[in-house]
Amino acid sequence: MILKVNIETCLSQLLSQEDTDHDKKITIEDKGPKAFHLLSNSGESYVVKGTYHLSNLLQELVIAKNQGLEIASINTDIIEEQPVERISKMIKNYYWNGLTRTMDESGIQSLIHDTKNESLASEKLRIYIPFQDALALEYYKSLESKLPISAIKLPEIISPEFVKSINKKPGILGLKLQNQDNKTVGAPFVVPGGRFNEMYGWDSYFESVGLLIDGKVELAKGMADNFQYEIENYGKILNANRSYYLTRTQPPFYSSLIREVFEKTNNKAWFESHLKTAIKEYETVWMVSGKRLTNNGLNRYLAEGIGFPPECEMGHFDAVLKDYANEANMTVREYEKAYAEGQIINKKLDAYFVHDRTVRESGHDTSYRIEGICADLNLVELNAMLYKYETDFADLIDQEFHGVFENYTAQIWKQKAENRKSLVNKYLWNEDKGLYFDFNVKTNSQSDFVSATTLAPLWAKLCNEDQAQQLVEKAIPMLKEKGGIAGSTKKSRGDISANRPQRQWDYPNGWAPHQMMIWKGLFNYGYINEAQELIYRWLFMITKNAVDYNGTIPEKYDVVEATHKVFAEYGNVGTDFEYITQEGFGWMNASYQYGLSLLHKSYKEKLNNLVSPEKLF
Repeated sequence: MILKVNIETCLSQLLSQEDTDHDKKITIEDKGPKAFHLLSNSGESYVVKGTYHLSNLLQELVIAKNQGLEIASINTDIIEEQPVERISKMIKNYYWNGLTRTMDESGIQSLIHDTKNESLASEKLRIYIPFQDALALEYYKSLESKLPISAIKLPEIISPEFVKSINKKPGILGLKLQNQDNKTVGAPFVVPGGRFNEMYGWDSYFESVGLLIDGKVELAKGMADNFQYEIENYGKILNANRSYYLTRTQPPFYSSLIREVFEKTNNKAWFESHLKTAIKEYETVWMVSGKRLTNNGLNRYLAEGIGFPPECEMGHFDAVLKDYANEANMTVREYEKAYAEGQIINKKLDAYFVHDRTVRESGHDTSYRIEGICADLNLVELNAMLYKYETDFADLIDQEFHGVFENYTAQIWKQKAENRKSLVNKYLWNEDKGLYFDFNVKTNSQSDFVSATTLAPLWAKLCNEDQAQQLVEKAIPMLKEKGGIAGSTKKSRGDISANRPQRQWDYPNGWAPHQMMIWKGLFNYGYINEAQELIYRWLFMITKNAVDYNGTIPEKYDVVEATHKVFAEYGNVGTDFEYITQEGFGWMNASYQYGLSLLHKSYKEKLNNLVSPEKLF
């Protein structure tokens, strides 16, 4: 049945009746009658029942309103559509569009209003441009007369001291520009969601997994093109394209991204160019001795910065500063200011902030697994990722370039991978416990912190069959919760208190990239049933929360309680919207689409049945 209704009238009546907490959403926490008589302009009526269907009606009305319509044609079949199909459709047709950005004239408009830029009427948005990109400088300079921006050329050498010197003048970093129909446009990219308007490192890879599933190949290709631009112009794939991230990279997924895009496009020239850049990144970012390569031959993260990370909100480091402030007979705020301005020299704090920035470079910001020691650790997941670089290079050079590329043979890359596997087994694998642990190069000892990252070698095909079996039998039961795999075990996380606050990458929270890597890893080794169970748990949690909370798809979940109501630092991006989420959250969207692509049909049917209105209401 299709009913034509006046949008404003219907919206007003629906919210007045059902949105009892006045948050412009319809959720299970509203106390309305949960039954709305939808009356068409011609007198036909239909009763919409239950939170899920009522929120669908709200969303459809708002979609029509956003299209500039006054009269909406409401199809009751769409109001009643199964949750799994609806969520997947919304991601594909709406959310990716809401997350897409470009660093050109049109894309800069949203950046000007980004609160993180401190762009007031009296202050222009700073756009920092690489030293060697003369065309970009000319382009952004030409926009200064149209937009409240200031185009600034970066120096040829970017040191930690320089980055600190512009911390009070933060800005956005230019990304790839290209010519399209005789017009300069930015290579498109997807942002994580909510308050973000920049391209983040490993988020971009996982988002691209979802984009490729949804047929948005050009958008995934744009992400890879921007990765290449960052490596060639800033020396690394950045934490994100903001000025204070210039000394930080992110978890390495570039080889995976270009391989998966190439499988869709079969563009050999494009792929050859990107493969050269990927090898360059491997050599210059990861394999420079004394930097991110440690003496034992394995790798670490190392973000070279000075002082407080500028992106952190006031109060974030209070627990760290408190004892130092007390010792100096100062308030925390007084001590914070004096340290930031160089009036107080504290080498322990200096070292702490190297570790803190390195935590952020690792993508796991923050976790007690790595807090205060991150730059001293050979992390399991990082070395698994670099093993995959090496095996990807070997496979691709064999398949596409007859075994030789850029003075490397495929055999050389195979040997590098074998060497890394041997070192991982020596330093990171614990045969007694049947788990991988991070290795501290300073104390020359293994960690005992059990994290979801212990399963990363499955994703990279780094394990032998016996190691894979031990991980499945030992790690998964320790980490498996109602909503999927937790970031860590509760025991490893330890007790939480006012002086030791919750860290968002630890128990009880779960994260999309962990789940996606673990699913693929289980498939790699033939543990299909185990993968199906974990996918089902994750998708059920997402679906149930979306059904109960007006389509909410946020950044993170408490997988123990299987809820989006997460109480940890930074809040939960993707929960703050009115009427309808326009974007979900990037890698959460991708995890949903990826999970559905792997999930057996019978589990999809079960998933829809479990969250059907008959069960919920």
